[in-house]
Amino acid sequence: MAEVLFYERPVPLNRTAHKDLRIKPIPNLKFASAVHSVPLTGVEFPAAARDLPILFGGVTVEAAGPMALLGLRENENLYIDADGQWEANSYIPAFVRRYPFVLAEKPAGAEGDDFTVFLDEAYEGFNTAEGESLFKDDGSETEVLNNAVRFLGEYQQHVSRTQWFMEQLKKHNLLEPRNIRLEKDGKAINLNGLFVVSEERLRQLDEKTTHEFLREGVLGWIYAHLLSLSNIDRVSQRLSQREASEEAATALKN
Repeated sequence: MAEVLFYERPVPLNRTAHKDLRIKPIPNLKFASAVHSVPLTGVEFPAAARDLPILFGGVTVEAAGPMALLGLRENENLYIDADGQWEANSYIPAFVRRYPFVLAEKPAGAEGDDFTVFLDEAYEGFNTAEGESLFKDDGSETEVLNNAVRFLGEYQQHVSRTQWFMEQLKKHNLLEPRNIRLEKDGKAINLNGLFVVSEERLRQLDEKTTHEFLREGVLGWIYAHLLSLSNIDRVSQRLSQREASEEAATALKN
């Protein structure tokens, strides 16, 4: 499930099993260092467009969803350094900022709402001795947990709005395939399964649809996406810098 990407041992939050659990601040983002893309919600497009390429990824156009492109090689996030620090002053997707909590579908047969709060038991900051408590002595949630759950709830609302946005793009046939091919030193990198909004089809929309898109904020999200595509070159430059560092490190060892 995309919802639990880079969560090693996600389990449902339980006020009995986790009554003594404490959490220490996340020291770094190494947990996200091996992902070259993450899902993005539409409300993030304007802020993310300054730093990240926003594309729509999927095996087919029907399955496509918005994502932030973070790297050009498998299992590599070019926005995180060797110490697990995200590139300074660059946008960090909410998908990453949720960690180590996540709102995910309950296991089949479980009672209650369709979604419940999960936590990653593998997160090294969870313990019973140091950090902020998740629950008070009376079993109620602490402010720390309340804030985390509130963030998850807001994120899920943004996901729902983004799903509606995607329905509009597909309904009006606005997405077209975009293959990214980069060549360097005789080697080629090909990224497939990507889609972008067709500016030509966008200009052909009828007046009623255009006004609706303007009123609902769809046009703003679309243009943020289109403007962000220039960041593909910046990601390519990041890869060149990473490769130069790797070559220098190899030369030192030899």
